Amino acid sequence: MLACEAFVPGLPTGVSRSLLGVTLNGDTSSSAPSLTSDLAVRTRGDFPILNGRKLGEKKIPLVYLDSAATSQKPQQVIDRITHYYQQLNANVHRGAHTLSREATAAYEDAREKVRAFVQAPSREEIVFTSGATEAINLIVQTYGRENLKTGDEVVLTVVEHHANLVPWQMLAKEKGFTIKYAKVNRDTGALDLEHFASLLSSKTKMVGFQHVSNVLAAINPVEEMVEMVRTASPTAKIVLDACQSVPHMPVNVQKLGVDFLVASGHKMCAPTGIGFLWGKLDLLNSMPPYQGGGEMIDEVTLEGSTFQPSPARFEAGTPAIAQAVGLGAAIDYLNVIGMENIEKCEMELGQYLYDRLSEVPGITIIGPKSNRVGLAAFHHESIHPSDLSSFLDMDGVAIRAGHHCCQPLHTELGFSHSARASLAFYNTRE
Repeated sequence: MLACEAFVPGLPTGVSRSLLGVTLNGDTSSSAPSLTSDLAVRTRGDFPILNGRKLGEKKIPLVYLDSAATSQKPQQVIDRITHYYQQLNANVHRGAHTLSREATAAYEDAREKVRAFVQAPSREEIVFTSGATEAINLIVQTYGRENLKTGDEVVLTVVEHHANLVPWQMLAKEKGFTIKYAKVNRDTGALDLEHFASLLSSKTKMVGFQHVSNVLAAINPVEEMVEMVRTASPTAKIVLDACQSVPHMPVNVQKLGVDFLVASGHKMCAPTGIGFLWGKLDLLNSMPPYQGGGEMIDEVTLEGSTFQPSPARFEAGTPAIAQAVGLGAAIDYLNVIGMENIEKCEMELGQYLYDRLSEVPGITIIGPKSNRVGLAAFHHESIHPSDLSSFLDMDGVAIRAGHHCCQPLHTELGFSHSARASLAFYNTRE
């Protein structure tokens, strides 16, 4: 088993340990001993789906190696969502009755948990969205639409997820600005930072890139890249896709120095249909609304409307209340384990995955050899990724096969598809 020294940090204020209930040697008291073995041993019991699945008449173990696509959900999060629907269900920000006030408090408490989780200066900088895809589209269709024009340049990378490519391409077709793409360094297997820097100029108005690649497994040096952007174009705005970093390592938006950050809840033990945008408050309040409707308005007359400041101006209509509460519960759960502990264990487990895959004849592992997160996309010289995924599924092993929403990257690397095994703290070496 993977040995990880770990500890149990204090619970966030007001969180019930009995409700959270992370499995720690059967001891959930504040005096629980330090963890000395694999986090998976301590937490797997919290994930009902990992008990196995039915295959015909027999039950087979589930080896879930697809957490980069979506993470599994602990019982504590499932219970919190159920509790919301059973005990708190009401619309938020709209009613004076007790149930509405309690639902509003739960919803806004989740926003505060997100703020603290990414160490944002203000809760008004946290906008709930349906996920990272909507968050990027919000940025593109508000700040981008308002500020980009013919002659401007947006710098992205070939490594990006389609969600950080397609919205920019759609707006570029309409507005006439130019998109430039940084390439991969074939020698290192990571992003080519020299090429990235060469694309930056005074014409650069926006820059977007991943914190962690969902194919290369590489951790981009965000602070270094931010410094490159600020030097070449001080007023350019930087969008960071943190979908593969926020669930797996501590993230501090103030230290990273970017202008916007997006993430999806379903990759961090939370429900689907919820994610968030963090943005600097002055930027958010300078941006026009994304959608019109209830909640985002200040005053409405037949002659026109005025709008609330962030975050309300970007959250039109009834929000995903239960999903936000679930996201808050997921953050509570991750905080009890400790993001430093999750990062350490997953990095070690990811290196073990890389080393063992490297021993298999005919396999090419995509990405750098070191400084990797816990995932490995790979290609076999004689087995199609889809076939491999199907064969493994017969034995209860779930991996991803395809281009992982990164077709340009696969084209750049000379592969049409790849297989991908991606890990979380509930996986073991076995």
